[in-house]
Amino acid sequence: MILALNGVVAAQINDPELAAGLQLLEEGRTTLADKPLNDAREYFLKLTEKTPGNATGWYELARVDFYRCNAADAHSDKKVAMAAMDSAMEEAQHAIKLNDASADEHSLMADLYGRRIGLGGFMVGAHFGPKIVAENKRALELDGNNPRVFASLGRQYLGAPKMFGGDVDKAIANFQKSVALDPKSDETFVWLAMAERKKGDTAAANKALDEALRLNPRSAFAEHEKKQ
Repeated sequence: MILALNGVVAAQINDPELAAGLQLLEEGRTTLADKPLNDAREYFLKLTEKTPGNATGWYELARVDFYRCNAADAHSDKKVAMAAMDSAMEEAQHAIKLNDASADEHSLMADLYGRRIGLGGFMVGAHFGPKIVAENKRALELDGNNPRVFASLGRQYLGAPKMFGGDVDKAIANFQKSVALDPKSDETFVWLAMAERKKGDTAAANKALDEALRLNPRSAFAEHEKKQ
């Protein structure tokens, strides 16, 4: 569940230390397997200890824990999923404190709030729903040409109840903007497929899933949605 890595890799290709961690994260987000995710977490934990004032390390650590949450939830391990989510939210908030001008970080925070709602709990939606809107608004203000921002907006519109702003057509439009800006993001194509399926367009959903698997044949996320 969630998020394209390609832009981050391209932007940070001159940083070998970060690139090594991103390679571990890429394997983890593709397979949602425990070992690469745990290896990536250990790597970025050490990186944040080495350079605690570097927001990028905290941002990537939050992404790792987001995927760990998704992997645990997929195996119905709610306790581990919730612990990973708590860690991801704290890490993302810390990254924002270090660098409030990052659209990526605000978009991730919005996604984390949305995922937290998905994990359930009393009054969770009422508490975090407005925070999703605020974080995505801030991200869009910071960078109106960022594929991750549009992908997060798509998830906002897809996940919210209609009475609270949910709109499947707006979700599809934002996912389409995202993949137009980053046509290599297999995950966003999966989200586009989910939105098309919710709208009732099976052919468009299958086309998007096929593209996701063409881009990343090992994607556990795409394979899971293909079976739905």
